[in-house]
Amino acid sequence: MNEVATKLSGIRRIGFLTLDEYTMIAVSSAIEVLRMANRLSGQTHYSWTILTLDGKPVPSSNGMSYAAATTYDDAGDLDMVLVCGGTNVANFVGEKVIHLLRRIARDGVVLGGLCTGTYALVKSGLLDGYKCTIHWENMAGLREFHGRVEFQEELFVIDRDRVTCTGGIAPIDMMLTLVRSSFGKTLVAEISNQFILERVRDGYDRQHIPLAARLGFSQGALVEIAALMEANFEEPLTAVELANLAGLSLRQVQRMFRDTLNTTPTKYYLQLRLRRARELLLQSQMSITQISVSCGFQSTCHFSKSYRALYGRTPRSERQPSEAEPVFTASPSLRRDTSRERLPSI
Repeated sequence: MNEVATKLSGIRRIGFLTLDEYTMIAVSSAIEVLRMANRLSGQTHYSWTILTLDGKPVPSSNGMSYAAATTYDDAGDLDMVLVCGGTNVANFVGEKVIHLLRRIARDGVVLGGLCTGTYALVKSGLLDGYKCTIHWENMAGLREFHGRVEFQEELFVIDRDRVTCTGGIAPIDMMLTLVRSSFGKTLVAEISNQFILERVRDGYDRQHIPLAARLGFSQGALVEIAALMEANFEEPLTAVELANLAGLSLRQVQRMFRDTLNTTPTKYYLQLRLRRARELLLQSQMSITQISVSCGFQSTCHFSKSYRALYGRTPRSERQPSEAEPVFTASPSLRRDTSRERLPSI
């Protein structure tokens, strides 16, 4: 978390570049965190601006729009611009959007995307060589045609000067990470209480992507086997048993997992069980021993070793984060160089 915090700690002035039919819940979720941070701290730490290409409000997917908007040129200095898209984002990413985003990148502003806003950054070539995320409905298609971009399944991904997030209410978690990087966990806890949040999700949390949506309907046998795995965590089935239940040979099952998911049935099953274990660690009062048993591990030692190999921490430390909460100062790499003249408007 320290690395993430360092990247975000200098961000104070944020622009939300709304494309036509953007998803309002994602934008509103992000802004509300900033508003609440200001309110609870009693200081105006954050400011935000709605941006559009021509400075006129554009309708969101629900038909509503923000009352005021401005252009990038008129917004003043910004630390970060988040592109906000919706279901039909491909229809609204033309040459003007791409030109503007590339210009913003040249200005040294941190760029990001909310929901499908990541699509615009991908099409602009601004995520080549970066890790990023996007709503799962759009991920498969982009992966196929943009091999230079490393798509992740997490709720949000921060890679150097790129910040991308999935849709829905996931921007709340991302923006709380931003707040925590500068003002610590106390303010984040107060914001979470105001929003009735049970916990803040972090960079280890993934969006749940239905396997059928990830693979397509042509992989029905693989989807069936994955469903069998998810229905049998406490007493895991062997690969042979899974193959028999699916009416396939063991070799066929192994080949399907290798060719389609680039893994083995055993490794995939283990990851499912460990992901379930993490949910129980963070969302229940079950003991580590109880969680170990419910997720099919024969001993807490084996559970702890497997958990650490996947998440980089032990189950016990997952529940007991460090009390030391560093307070970060603005990172010079995230500050905009205002000594340069602004480029002419597009």
